[in-house]
Amino acid sequence: MGDKFGSLLSLGPANNDQWVALRTAVGIFLPLFGLLALDRLDLMVFVIFGAFTGVYGRVQGYGNRLAAQAKAGTLFLVVIAAAALASHYLVNHDDLMAGTWMVVGLTTVVSGICSVSTGYLRLRPAGSLFHIFAFAAIASMPHQPPPVDSLIAALAAVLLSVVLGFSGMIFTKGASWGPCNAGAPLSRPVRIAIWNEAWLYMLAAGLAGIIANLLAPALSTGHSYWAMVAAVVPLVGHTTRHRVRRGVHRILGTLTGLLAMAAVIALDPPVWALLAMIGLLQFGAEMFIARNYFLGQIFVTPLALVGVSVGSGLDTALLYDRMLETIIGAVIGMLVVLVGSVYGTWVRRRLLPADPGTSAQPM
Repeated sequence: MGDKFGSLLSLGPANNDQWVALRTAVGIFLPLFGLLALDRLDLMVFVIFGAFTGVYGRVQGYGNRLAAQAKAGTLFLVVIAAAALASHYLVNHDDLMAGTWMVVGLTTVVSGICSVSTGYLRLRPAGSLFHIFAFAAIASMPHQPPPVDSLIAALAAVLLSVVLGFSGMIFTKGASWGPCNAGAPLSRPVRIAIWNEAWLYMLAAGLAGIIANLLAPALSTGHSYWAMVAAVVPLVGHTTRHRVRRGVHRILGTLTGLLAMAAVIALDPPVWALLAMIGLLQFGAEMFIARNYFLGQIFVTPLALVGVSVGSGLDTALLYDRMLETIIGAVIGMLVVLVGSVYGTWVRRRLLPADPGTSAQPM
């Protein structure tokens, strides 16, 4: 028990987190205030998801970082464009329930495709959590700005994040691109693992979306895709124990972060202050997310809620939705991890030959 609770506050080793935190904060702060100056906050969500490119800057060597962020940014642009088109032509916004089911189905497919894509592109963080969030949030928007404007805004945020990624070359004397590591071709076991992970992402996200949708009328919730995002959180980790711990940290960190969000709602700050808060919260999230997932979630929770409520106004109903959807998704994700672990152990025992020097003993 002591180890479980101690992990809530223990910090992993720092790895120059302040620099990636600063880059991601600036990468989201500048575009948001640019939109404010242009009176185009309707494009805010596209800028925010484009700025997620900065999260993929935890790469040593400016050349390697440029390559990683260019690949990540391109994938985000594809996801954002697909989500905008889906919202325009596929999602039925006139029938709320039908539209929600369509978003769940499409997002499940996106979760698998982007999980495979990040695996083959060797992107870190791996998986499709950010892509699930981006696709579902945009596809769920009933009122879309012109697609060209949306893509231009997202592209500008991506390019800024990429430039910030190698900006240290300008300020560091004698800095170079460094050795660029192309990496060896992916081995067959690695490719198999990538596809297996993709199926798990689809299973966890799909189940969470289905269950959250079915429970929505009884629970009076309206953000089923938040459950899908929470469900894939436990899929990251080297051991079953670590993966389950991430799910627990997601729940506890979200509940703590909701207290901070309640304080923000009570203060009801002006729009410019909310935009500045997004930058500060992004800085805090990147400072802690890789070192302690619980502490990182305390920043991520208000960051996500402020990001989706600036245009529509702060609403306490979001706190209720975020709490329940997160619990539903994280619990489903942890169950998928546990079932997958049991199944994997069973398969290994069936496939590995028995040791001839030992004999099975009756239980």
